[in-house]
Amino acid sequence: MNFIMKAERKSLTVLRPLAVTLFWLGVWQLAFFLVKSELLLPSPGQTALRLFELMQTGGFWLKSLSSLLRIVKGFSLGVITGVVLGVLTGRFRLLRAFVSPALNTIKATPVASFIILALIWLTKDGVPVFISFLMVLPIIWSNVAQGIEETDKNLLEMTRVFNFSRKNLALKVYLPSVRPYFLAGCTTALGFAWKAGIAAEILSLPLKSIGKELYNSKIYLETTDLFAWSVAVITLSIILEKLLVFLLGKIKSK
Repeated sequence: MNFIMKAERKSLTVLRPLAVTLFWLGVWQLAFFLVKSELLLPSPGQTALRLFELMQTGGFWLKSLSSLLRIVKGFSLGVITGVVLGVLTGRFRLLRAFVSPALNTIKATPVASFIILALIWLTKDGVPVFISFLMVLPIIWSNVAQGIEETDKNLLEMTRVFNFSRKNLALKVYLPSVRPYFLAGCTTALGFAWKAGIAAEILSLPLKSIGKELYNSKIYLETTDLFAWSVAVITLSIILEKLLVFLLGKIKSK
């Protein structure tokens, strides 16, 4: 009986997302029939066929990898800097008073403003890296700082009583407290980094990039290409997020 129930649950786990996907593909196909113009809205079949054609070229993989590397670089720099600032401002309130206005300003400022400024300051290849970094930094910083602030005060008092070393204090008390905040921040920040990084590429137009292909599709009214590249962006984003969740799960289990 338990085996049957487990099999049913597993079937639902597989069939539910499939059913949802088929539903929205049906909505897309219906919209295509209503619009009756490939220039305005290509069908799912046309988009899939064009994406398959693109995937058979070396340029598709080179541009996708180049964009991926830029965004991962910016994400990694944002995570490292955010952790360092989060730890420092979580421990020293005076430092937080000086740092928080700048980082809160970054969170509140439209990403387009930073992209325009970055176009003046940096090279084309540097703009997506910088923008991804900016999107990640305040999220990781605030989560890490909050994790430190939310550390159980009773545990901290106990460490003083038993005279914990700084190493044990960090590993045994602060790290378990900060970990869930850090993991949540990473998954949230990755989505922001990916979307902002691609937007930065559309405006900065690095030589080998998905953003440039999206821009060219718009300029030359190649709507099918625009949709195909957009599907590629969404797919890469999902793969990257799943990979990050897998890696963070390994950290969480340790």
